Amino acid sequence: MSLRVMLVDDHAVVRAGYRRLLELESDFEVVAECADGDAALTLLQQRQGAGVDVMVLDLSMPGRSGLDLLRRVALRWPAVRQLVFSMHDSPVMVAQALQAGADGFVTKSSQPAWLVAALRRVAAGERPVLSPDIAQAPAAASAQPPHRALSSREFQVLQGLVAGEPLEAIATRLHLSAKTVSNYQTLIRQKLGVGTAVELLRYAQQHRLHNP
Repeated sequence: MSLRVMLVDDHAVVRAGYRRLLELESDFEVVAECADGDAALTLLQQRQGAGVDVMVLDLSMPGRSGLDLLRRVALRWPAVRQLVFSMHDSPVMVAQALQAGADGFVTKSSQPAWLVAALRRVAAGERPVLSPDIAQAPAAASAQPPHRALSSREFQVLQGLVAGEPLEAIATRLHLSAKTVSNYQTLIRQKLGVGTAVELLRYAQQHRLHNP
């Protein structure tokens, strides 16, 4: 049987490239494409998770983040394997994705054959499957206590703060109250050992925690 793949990326040209690559393989079938996390959740809800073996997703998308999508899919439809295909390559981003429910992580700088191989390995139940350039990422992340102390939700709030989003906008995007986001901001600063927004931005840039 063919491996049924769902593509989730906000760039139509990128999705088209994925599709062409996978259609060259006799054992893959691209059964769905989505431009953001909300559309992906809606489609999976309609299908009740059926008909999709592996979801390939980016982390940086408008609206619902890739990390939130990973977590929700892992909770609702654990049979759907999840492979991140992203420009991100920092150890912390890789560790956050795996913690949120990713079964594998391949960087977009990897050779095309690596995406194909990773899909097969993830579908076979292997975890975690990491491209060679980030194979040591989880171990590297574990050696950085301030990074590892952040929960998935805190990391999502951090990304919004670093991007310059107002607290109200972050709250709306993550379906939280502004007060809750404010509390997260305080916790994040405490865990990372920074006192101001400028120090937080500098820390994020130094450790490559921001979106490219």
